[in-house]
Amino acid sequence: MPVGRRHHLILDCPDPAAEARFWSAVLGDPITHDDGDFVVVSPDTATSGLAFQRAPDHRRPTWPDPAVPQQMHLDVMVDDLAGAAAAVVALGATRLPGDHVFADPAGHPFCLIRRPGWAPPVS
Repeated sequence: MPVGRRHHLILDCPDPAAEARFWSAVLGDPITHDDGDFVVVSPDTATSGLAFQRAPDHRRPTWPDPAVPQQMHLDVMVDDLAGAAAAVVALGATRLPGDHVFADPAGHPFCLIRRPGWAPPVS
């Protein structure tokens, strides 16, 4: 049984609206949420998609040169935050500073979020 379900893939950027307009045009999906600092592109308001999060000190990745690594993380929607936190730690995640923020075994950050009301139960 899964612990959770992917919500959004979050990309840090200096201008969330500009990034969202770009990816909206590339993917043909609309902008479904925009609060100025966090903008979502998804097929509709009840579907996961890409999200763009303001990061004022964002440094452009230098891939494949690892001097400045890629900056993105997964949001994982869960029904029970405490139970999911225990489950991901048991699977090898480590807690990071912040509410419900973890790193996978390779150090990639991800967040556990309470399942939005529009999404069906995870379990």
